[in-house]
Amino acid sequence: MTAPTITSLAFLTPGNFADDDPYTGLEETLQLFEYGERLGFDGAWIRQRHLEHGVGSAAVFLAAAGQRTERIELGTAVIPIGYESPFRLAEDLALADVLSRGRLQVGFSTGMPHAELLGDLVYDGDWRGFDLSYGRIARLLDNLRGDYLGGPDTVIHSPGNIQRPRLQPHNPGLAQRIWYGGGSLRSVRWAAENGLNLLSGNIVTGEDTDDFTTAQLNLLTEYRRTLSAKDADRPARVALGRVIVPFDSADAAGRARYRAYAAGRHERTLAPQGPKHTLFAPDVVGTAEQILEQLAADPVFAQVSEMRLELPYEFHREEYEQILHDVRHLIAPELGWRPASRTTQEAAVR
Repeated sequence: MTAPTITSLAFLTPGNFADDDPYTGLEETLQLFEYGERLGFDGAWIRQRHLEHGVGSAAVFLAAAGQRTERIELGTAVIPIGYESPFRLAEDLALADVLSRGRLQVGFSTGMPHAELLGDLVYDGDWRGFDLSYGRIARLLDNLRGDYLGGPDTVIHSPGNIQRPRLQPHNPGLAQRIWYGGGSLRSVRWAAENGLNLLSGNIVTGEDTDDFTTAQLNLLTEYRRTLSAKDADRPARVALGRVIVPFDSADAAGRARYRAYAAGRHERTLAPQGPKHTLFAPDVVGTAEQILEQLAADPVFAQVSEMRLELPYEFHREEYEQILHDVRHLIAPELGWRPASRTTQEAAVR
């Protein structure tokens, strides 16, 4: 079996906050982005979550994170496109990307979580007949590419300026940094056909198999086959997400908490779940040595070079920092990864 080799290391955090004190949790998440950059991580990603104690607007959060960091890629996984205006969201993302000097990595999904509660609040009228799937993402991509609106003679007048209208700021490079969270064969084919990078995490759809590993390998194979057939002019990126929780530097209470968290989620990995035949990967929890053994035995892990560490929900900042520290120092280097910045100040982070 091919040993896994990681060239890019990122983390994905849920951005938790307390109901009665959202500022503290959001500020701590921004501090976690700063901490990850000091450690040398290549990317820091935020989840977008509606109606929950998390970030409801990734574009706003990443604009703030761009002002607090200098080098690290800033990502979001994933924005459910069903709630978004393809033009207005493209404006927000383009602006946040320019402010970060071109560091955004934007992941999308289809669907509308909590649609029965949110649909009528987001849309005026019957939204159930709208295209809330792949076509909506395609329109956002077209907007990012910056085609002019109207005919060749169409101009708009503003104080001191006459110009042809298109999305501003004009920032077409962002369209090359769009990702899709693909969990089915159909979705990964669409992502490849449209030149999107691929996010593949710990949840997939079982198609002709009840085995998570087989299903995820099939997704990667289909994505790369479709890319090859498309003869793409640029290599697409594939990032693998896993919940990895080392506890080498955790205290006894922390170790017990991590084990309990994984145990509470283990039953869902034993069989397909729900009408969509959803398959879940087990969380990887233990010492760095134990985790490295599990990763070395994972055939999916050997197929990718970008690892995205998915942090558990509802943990505390110091626990997130401990997990990032142990992954950076005890796990990632054993997988061939080297920190992006040689100016890491070890004394400042642990």
